[in-house]
Amino acid sequence: MVAIDNPERARLGGEEVDFYAEAIKKSAEFRADYKTRLKVVKSEDMPFENSPDGLIKHIINENMDTAENCVDAYMQFVQPGKASGIHRHLSEELVFILEGEGYDLHWDVKFECEEEFVWAWENEPKRFDWKAGDFVYIPPYCIHQHHAKVGGEARFICITSRIVKAMGFDWLDQLENAPEYDGGHEG
Repeated sequence: MVAIDNPERARLGGEEVDFYAEAIKKSAEFRADYKTRLKVVKSEDMPFENSPDGLIKHIINENMDTAENCVDAYMQFVQPGKASGIHRHLSEELVFILEGEGYDLHWDVKFECEEEFVWAWENEPKRFDWKAGDFVYIPPYCIHQHHAKVGGEARFICITSRIVKAMGFDWLDQLENAPEYDGGHEG
């Protein structure tokens, strides 16, 4: 902190930079680019991914050049009697069930903040049953997995915030891959 009663100390420092001027320039470039970004993403332009968490169709993703800058959203498909992978991320997740029935398993996190974070998860998961039209909330860094009942495919929308990532908490851990994941691409 700069001492108010010592103006010479306030003038001490290293090299001269142009951080502020660069920020003005980058802001103008961003605004020009933003005008060209997609405001509507057509269903046929939403890419599929055979991901470690299962088959997903990206609705909005930071790599898709859309006007949305705060959230990512994808549709996930889980085959009858199958499950997604098991993962956790520091952003909370909102899930809206479009089709089918199933359940989630959630391993809640416990943590201590000392010199660094100390994380621990419950040994036994909590089960949350859901069906089409339901909303599922997944707390931050909660380990979770989606399961479809045997009767039919489950399809749902998953939404997470990019803001947590931008704050320096880009924490995404895939703990177990979906059974059908082969490491390849599907489209």
